[in-house]
Amino acid sequence: MDYKKILDEIYLEAKVYKGQGELARYIPELALVDPLKYGIHLSTVAGEDYSLGDSKERFSIQSISKVLSLAQVLPLLGETLWERIDVEPSGNPFNSIVQLEYENGIPRNPFLNAGALVMADILISRFDDPMESFLSFVRELSGNSTIEYDKKVAASEIATGYLNASLINMMKSYGNILNDVDKVLEFYCHQCSIAMSCEDLAHAFMAFADEGCLYKSDSRVLKKSQVKRINALMQTCGFYDEAGEFSYRVGLPGKSGVGGGIVAVHPKCYSIAVWSPKLNPKGNSVLGMKTLELLTTKTGTSIF
Repeated sequence: MDYKKILDEIYLEAKVYKGQGELARYIPELALVDPLKYGIHLSTVAGEDYSLGDSKERFSIQSISKVLSLAQVLPLLGETLWERIDVEPSGNPFNSIVQLEYENGIPRNPFLNAGALVMADILISRFDDPMESFLSFVRELSGNSTIEYDKKVAASEIATGYLNASLINMMKSYGNILNDVDKVLEFYCHQCSIAMSCEDLAHAFMAFADEGCLYKSDSRVLKKSQVKRINALMQTCGFYDEAGEFSYRVGLPGKSGVGGGIVAVHPKCYSIAVWSPKLNPKGNSVLGMKTLELLTTKTGTSIF
C-alpha cells in the first residue's frame, strides 16, 4: 500500500473542511489553540512512518487518554473491572449525568467521563504516585520520555469542571468511588491534559494495532485478549453518541478527544493519529473524521 501517496491526496482533499466546526471553548485553555492546525501521522506494524502537516506539534489529548488508562487498569483488575464499569455504548453525550443516575452510579462504558473517573479512582488505590505512574506508562507506550502533563490545561479543567464534580459525587454516593473526590478529579484532569503529538499517539496506539506489542519492539504490554476487548470498546464506544457514524464512515476502532485529536487502528496493519482542533456538535474533530473516512475509502480497507 502506497500510504505516502494516499496521505498526500487526503491532505489536499480534506483541507476544504478546515474552517468547519468550533473549538472546545468550555475548557478555556483549549479555546486558545490555533484552529487551523492540521496534522497526520501513520505508523505501520512493519515500522514505517508517514507524517504530514503539524504532526509533531503536541496538543492536549483529552479523552484519548481514557484508552491509555484502560490499558493500564485492565491488566491490574482483569474481568473484575467490569463490576464497576459497563461495556455498552451510551447513545448519550460523554458527560451525561442523567444516564449515570438511571444506572445507579455504574458508568455505561470506560470512555465516558464517569467511566474514566472510576479508572482514575482505581489507579489512585493501586499506586502511591498515580500521576507519575500513568505518565511513565504513556511514555513507555509512545517511546517518548519527554511527554508531560500540560499544567495550564489541567488547571483550566479543574477550575471549570463542575459537571465532572457532579458525576463523581453521584458515584461516590453509590459507593463506586473509594478515594477522596477532589484527589480523583485532580488526577483525572491531569490525565486528560497530557500533551502528545500525532506521532506520539500513533506510536502509543501501536499496542492496539499489533496485538499488545510496543512500536518497533517485541515487548508486550497487553495480552491479545485484552487488546481484543479494548479495540471492541473503541469500535462501539470511542466516539460517544457518534460511534455508529464513525463505524459507518470509517470502519476502524478509534478514540477522539475534544482537543481535536483522533486515533484509529487497523489491527495488524497500522495506527493513525489526526489532529485538527475544530469540532462538530458531538465533540469530534470535523477534519479528523473526514481524513479517516477518506483513508479507508481510498485504501479500500477497514475491519469490515
